Amino acid sequence: MFNHLQGVPADPLLKLITQYAQDENIDKVDLGVGVYKDELGNTPIMQAVTAAEIIILDKQKTKTYIGPAGSQLYCERSAELLFGENHSVIKDRRLSIAQTPGGCGALRMAAEFINFCAAGAKVWVSTPTWVNHIPLLTEAGLVLAEYPYYDNQTKSVDFGGMLEALETAKEGDLVLLHGCCHNPSGADLNPEQWQQLTNLIVAKDLIPFIDIAYQGLGDGLDEDAYGLRLMAERVPEMIVASSCSKNFGLYRERTGTVVIISSNSQRASICTSQLFSTIRGHYSMPPAHGAAIVETILDDNLLKAQWLNELTTMRLRLSDNRAALVDAIKSAGVTEDFSFINSEKGMFSFLGINPTQVTRLKDDYSIYMAGSSRINIAGIAQHNVQYVANAIAKVISSQ
Repeated sequence: MFNHLQGVPADPLLKLITQYAQDENIDKVDLGVGVYKDELGNTPIMQAVTAAEIIILDKQKTKTYIGPAGSQLYCERSAELLFGENHSVIKDRRLSIAQTPGGCGALRMAAEFINFCAAGAKVWVSTPTWVNHIPLLTEAGLVLAEYPYYDNQTKSVDFGGMLEALETAKEGDLVLLHGCCHNPSGADLNPEQWQQLTNLIVAKDLIPFIDIAYQGLGDGLDEDAYGLRLMAERVPEMIVASSCSKNFGLYRERTGTVVIISSNSQRASICTSQLFSTIRGHYSMPPAHGAAIVETILDDNLLKAQWLNELTTMRLRLSDNRAALVDAIKSAGVTEDFSFINSEKGMFSFLGINPTQVTRLKDDYSIYMAGSSRINIAGIAQHNVQYVANAIAKVISSQ
């Protein structure tokens, strides 16, 4: 049975992890792996998370299954986090919502649900997009089309090209959008662009499919959900996949949410039954611990305030790192303008250098990043920012 199988090349980012770990250079810098890091390069457990776990361990009486939907309280608090407590889709009971094993689980269950509703449905994805979007959607049977998003020349969103491409989309096509902190570019739509895009989607009867994995790490919890909430007000049907990996630091706990918005509560009830059936046929029921942490935090005013304070600290550190890197590159003598990094949001940005320069940074200076020149802004720190900037200046000047 297995003799015909061929080996699969290692994921490039996972390969970087191994190379970085084996590198003996004391000045090495990891700008590749997409996890938040503090000034010391650690990915800490948030204090609010630790406090919530103590409460959970003290109160927990069973390890029994929690059902395909997961925790009802988690689902309710997650919906409020995404849409706001008073959003019409909540009040009108138009939501079908389930806890999932991470954002990947949310995306895959959404894809399976879509394919059940319309086999081989077309989903428009941005160029570029998060690499794992491709297998998660296509392996469920969906067909992908691309719309321009990031312009490598202007170092900004190609909004005109995006709208032009989506004008060719057909009624019922889905449009996969990054709710905030676009991965890998860091370039986000502004409110006016969200409004124009929403108008186009409504006019053409397209279905928004929003992946929001970094809420709170761009401009703030409410600000980062602007586009999602706007579209939810305007469209009859919509799909959302969210993750708690970044904003709660629950990477290994695999905690996410899938949301289906229907035109009315009756349709939502039918969609809910089908969504749960889809989940039952895959992993049956989600893990409980991560969701228990999130609901404990969001359901306790003191813990929620503590979490919000920690999240704000993370967001401001990312913003400060962007400014520090731009200033350091300029002070290193680079005449090329890197100020675009300051206008981007979240954990990622493209440096805009070529693959040869990326390789030189790794081989000559032990600075690790994706081959596309995508860097994790969280990997920048006070003790390494000038070293990184000087290395960038050297590889640019030598070309």
